[in-house]
Amino acid sequence: MTRRYIVRTYGCQMNEHDSERIAGLLEADGLVRAESEDDADVMVLNTCCIRENADNKLYGNLGHLKPWKDEREGRQIVVSGCLAQKDRDLVARKARHVDVVLGTHNVHRTADLLTASIEASAPVVEILDEAVVDDHVLFPSALPVRRETSYRGWVTIQIGCDNTCAYCIVPAVRGPEISRPYASIVDEVRDLAAQGVTEVTLLGQNVNSYGRDLQLAARRAGDTTARLRPLFGDLLRDVGAVEGIRRVRFTSPHPKDMGPETFSAMAETPSVCEHLHYPLQSGSDRVLALMHRGYTADRYLTRLAQARDAVPGLAVSTDIIVGFPGETDDDFERTLEVAAAAEFDDAFTFIFSPRPGTEAAELTDSFVDPEVSRERFARLRVIIERSSLAKNQAHEGATEEVLVEGPSKKNPSVITGRTRHNKLVHFTPPRSIRTGSYVAVEITRGAPHYLEGRFVDMIAESTHRLRIPVAVA
Repeated sequence: MTRRYIVRTYGCQMNEHDSERIAGLLEADGLVRAESEDDADVMVLNTCCIRENADNKLYGNLGHLKPWKDEREGRQIVVSGCLAQKDRDLVARKARHVDVVLGTHNVHRTADLLTASIEASAPVVEILDEAVVDDHVLFPSALPVRRETSYRGWVTIQIGCDNTCAYCIVPAVRGPEISRPYASIVDEVRDLAAQGVTEVTLLGQNVNSYGRDLQLAARRAGDTTARLRPLFGDLLRDVGAVEGIRRVRFTSPHPKDMGPETFSAMAETPSVCEHLHYPLQSGSDRVLALMHRGYTADRYLTRLAQARDAVPGLAVSTDIIVGFPGETDDDFERTLEVAAAAEFDDAFTFIFSPRPGTEAAELTDSFVDPEVSRERFARLRVIIERSSLAKNQAHEGATEEVLVEGPSKKNPSVITGRTRHNKLVHFTPPRSIRTGSYVAVEITRGAPHYLEGRFVDMIAESTHRLRIPVAVA
């Protein structure tokens, strides 16, 4: 009897991409996707550990899954991802009904470990301390895939991170920066385009530093022509030139590494979208120094102005942490000032949560009172939503290219899609429109978190194939 699986994903786009690869590996091993938990034989929880409540959420979900597992003989539970990498044996100790625990460096072993657990009739924990240096398993994009959307693809260009941000656990769970070979990235994008994918997102913990390690390795090998600089601008141009690719996105860059070469590549490559996710984290130079971010508020705003000068109509989103240890009222006022000056289109705002294993988690004497953090958070949201509304209202009357994502969850008669600026648009179509199609929509109303519009015309019918597992060479 064919076994069925479900993958639940928590966290960032990198985790979403890992989940697609896990699904692809399971299907390559003969499993098929289940329509519901009741039908599933294998449950995979692909975890994140960026936020404090990630631990509670995981162990709460694992507790609820014990009765699910007991209902049917042979059911298995897998915990993967960053939290598994961080907690290691703790997952198996806290939830003894978990069958497999694997980390961020051995996604390629998912199906093998499931089999090993069955053969041993015992839980299996395999956490590698560093990535396996093999192009066929090192990068998620080198593994079989079951894409959640057939018209859009994630492409990993780099794993790990060399930064030392005081609040971030990523370097500990993802390892140092390793750039994927340049040609293999472009080849994968060509393969995706051949399958009908029209939008790709380049993924990395610090995408704009892509290629520095490749250049350094080339220098060490005796190549005196290798330039010790990031290759990201070149990569944007070459990926954007692939026939069939209409949109190129990327996430996330680091402000300390952001320079004119990236802005020039964005401006000169028509398929690169006019959207930049540009994490601020704090507007206080003192707090930025405590965070080890490597830039000042003034430098951040200067580079932002350069980006907007280079790319007309650029939409900018950001990340901001409220209540970092030691943040004073004056520090927070600086954040409000920078957020207002930056006029962001959108922002992901968070109240600081300590992550065990990070420098900031040890600063307990400097923790900000939770009530103070909540009050600051509310004040910041007022600033962010004010600028978001103004930015969205500025699109009223314009006709935008929209990539159709499907029916609205709240109203199936309404279609949702995204503009090149990554803005969500709701509109009523005159007829059924396939997901992955491009349409022209006149924007009639801008709200803080979305746009409303009127269908104008079809630009391009969807060309993506039906969703199937794909092995990328």
